[in-house]
Amino acid sequence: MADLIYEKHPEGHYAIFTMNRPERLNALGGAMARELDEALHDFSNDDSMFVGIVTGNGRAFCAGADLKEMTERNTLQADVKAKLEKGEITSEEAAKLLPRPSGTNNRIGPFSSCSKPIIAAVNGLAIGGGCERSMDCDIRIASTEAYFGLYEVQRGILAGFAIHHGARVMPFGELCYLLYSAKPLSAQDAYRIGFVHEVVEPDQLLAKAVEIAEDIGRNAPLAVQGTKAVIQFWRQFAMTQSFQLGDQVGRWLFNSEDSKEGPRAFAEKRLPVWKGR
Repeated sequence: MADLIYEKHPEGHYAIFTMNRPERLNALGGAMARELDEALHDFSNDDSMFVGIVTGNGRAFCAGADLKEMTERNTLQADVKAKLEKGEITSEEAAKLLPRPSGTNNRIGPFSSCSKPIIAAVNGLAIGGGCERSMDCDIRIASTEAYFGLYEVQRGILAGFAIHHGARVMPFGELCYLLYSAKPLSAQDAYRIGFVHEVVEPDQLLAKAVEIAEDIGRNAPLAVQGTKAVIQFWRQFAMTQSFQLGDQVGRWLFNSEDSKEGPRAFAEKRLPVWKGR
């Protein structure tokens, strides 16, 4: 079964991208990144496709990074590094043992960098990278069962995409509250602050997304794409400098005691003891 389901609807000029790892709450892992790259390439180059819709299968939109997969990968990397340092394997053998990255490392975001409009149909929880995936879309609608969250500071680490792009899709103070407090944002509050365009009942979500897609699809596609290009110029302005600063701050934070304590406390199912150093 594919980790991403890609369905084209030529009669309405839209495509649906469904994150399909329900057993992992559609966490960003497996083959999803590679399959999304392939689907977006096809979508972008298909002149009959005007609008995309992104949603999740099951009770989650997306739970962000696949922490289990990350732990397994980190363990493997540490084991391979130790064997390499002991001379038990060669560099060539080490390279073969390590998994290759899936998909591209796109700091702009796969949906905002797509030339065509993308609608997020947020069907359930959207936390961490899942919340950021919704931020990457042009328009967001949400189910009444959806909620958003950026919990990184509870683990002693930084959010990723959101600290750079978040203030361009929601009010600055609201983003600060979301990032600093690590409290969830309900679909209703997301609508109140303008982050979400509309909140509908779960059984109406996809139909509403399709309705919006068809509204957009009735317009001249090149005019819509040109409009997105100019809007995205503003949204991406000074992002290189923002990421450079983020990298510096991230390295400083990664070397702190707190950045080790957060994940350790989470794994041990206890409250963290912060040192501020």
